[in-house]
Amino acid sequence: MQENLVALQSILTKEVTRYFRIWIQTLLPPAITMSLYFVIFGNLIGEKIGQMDDKPYIAYITPGIIMMSVITNSYSNVVSSFFSAKFQRHIEELLVSPVPNIYILLGYIGGGVSRGLLTGAIVTGISLFFVDLEIHNWFVVFVVILLTSTLFALGGFINAVFAKKFDDISIVPTFILTPLTYLGGVFYTISLLPEFWQKVSMANPILYMVNAFRYGFLGRSDIALEVAFTIIGIFIVALFSFALYLLNTGKGLKS
Repeated sequence: MQENLVALQSILTKEVTRYFRIWIQTLLPPAITMSLYFVIFGNLIGEKIGQMDDKPYIAYITPGIIMMSVITNSYSNVVSSFFSAKFQRHIEELLVSPVPNIYILLGYIGGGVSRGLLTGAIVTGISLFFVDLEIHNWFVVFVVILLTSTLFALGGFINAVFAKKFDDISIVPTFILTPLTYLGGVFYTISLLPEFWQKVSMANPILYMVNAFRYGFLGRSDIALEVAFTIIGIFIVALFSFALYLLNTGKGLKS
């Protein structure tokens, strides 16, 4: 048990050290990108829109912008790190070691979660220059951001397992993650949509995360909080089980 915990700590330390070592590529870009969102969508467009769901528009979209950075960075950290380990073939040394696969998985997830949380904190700090943040429920804010970063770290891990070349690790973020994020209620309330498109939006898992996170800040949500937590929990259990299955069977990892 003690040896396994040491292995877990070693993997986690390696992952954290990795993104800190290249912080210009990992931590600086989301800070700049999200600052542009605040300037363009918050200050410029927000003044024209006025209020959304009885809140100033910039205050309404702030939780969604923070969540965007958490999703993107927790996902990209794991997918790039694990695929690099697989591509350079040093993941094989880890797989043949006596370390149980669940600890390997937890180590990589922990690295993705830590980067997601750190990026979220950076973007939250930046948001204070544009809006006076109010926190309706600290517990909900923390739990949602932790669960969301865990979920997308798992997604990044699975993407890395199936990726055959470096181009493959950008397919999911470009063609799936980005559209789902923009259509996940970051910049609007789904109550503005026609009834048909409201029902279609309910199939988007990111909608539940963004709204639960927004509830933590503003006390506003298009989705019942219990439903949001249930959906997020189901996805985490499903992806964790699948990722562990891939490690145990060696699918996508063995030549």
